[in-house]
Amino acid sequence: MRRLAFLTPVLLLALVMQPAAQAAPRAVSSLPAAISMTYDGQDLKFGRIVNQTSAYTKYAVTYRGSGLKLTGVMVLPKGRGPFPVIVLAHGYIDPRVYTTGRGFLREQDALARSGYAAFHVDYRNHAGSDKDPNNDINFRLGYSADVINAALAVRSSNIAQLDGRRIGVMGRSMGGTVALNSMIIEPGLFGAGVLYSSVSSNAVDNFNTWQRRNTQLRDAIFARHGAPKERPEVWAAASAINYVSRITEPVLIFHGQRDSTCPIAWSRSTHRALLKAGVDSTFVQYPAEGHAFAARWRDSIRESIRFFNRNL
Repeated sequence: MRRLAFLTPVLLLALVMQPAAQAAPRAVSSLPAAISMTYDGQDLKFGRIVNQTSAYTKYAVTYRGSGLKLTGVMVLPKGRGPFPVIVLAHGYIDPRVYTTGRGFLREQDALARSGYAAFHVDYRNHAGSDKDPNNDINFRLGYSADVINAALAVRSSNIAQLDGRRIGVMGRSMGGTVALNSMIIEPGLFGAGVLYSSVSSNAVDNFNTWQRRNTQLRDAIFARHGAPKERPEVWAAASAINYVSRITEPVLIFHGQRDSTCPIAWSRSTHRALLKAGVDSTFVQYPAEGHAFAARWRDSIRESIRFFNRNL
């Protein structure tokens, strides 16, 4: 029990409380269906200490939502708070090799050192999170439910160090559209959103780039939803670009012009759609950067933090 000395009484209470029973997750394969759902993120609990520095403590956490128990990490700045929270939607990492909190280590550190609690979500089917065997077939919209429920779990918690009134979202690569979908599904839940090197906001682009090559997954998707040319309305209903007018929060987009994983044209298209819909969108392009930023990453994270400071 020695490690519990690091926790405040409020955090200790959150650790020992027992979770309520949850219903099985409902399969959702379109944004209109996701929009119609009720989200119930709750029972945020702090577990073991993963890492500790002079500036912050990283905890393993669990929470519940949409019938699932989900895991992640919370990087909590030292001090009393309350600290605004940034929910992190990571990019694609094969769930078979993924480990909790993986994929946003630079951002976790920088945000916490700037006074933000960084809540990295593992997603369903990742690390210790519950399984959802239909998620890949259903355009991975379940990941956005996990991000929404993470924010709601913060908002409904009694953890004094977390400011549930000030929550932002940051997504990288696949997580870019996870974050975008989250803002579409629950407008106003987040105060601001940052997208890094995002995949396309058109579901057909993403399918053709990655999933079409996996014949087993491709055939399963076609069996359930039809091919894009056969049922374009189904694929349109899973594409964020057709629903961005629902977004009420400002959006900041970063993309490198040398990105060979996610073409910068995808972010340009998303940015144009956001502006056309009247969304406050800013697009920053770095000519020499690839998919994972290198030399300009520090510039980008400083700009992200300034953006969150202005809007949260």
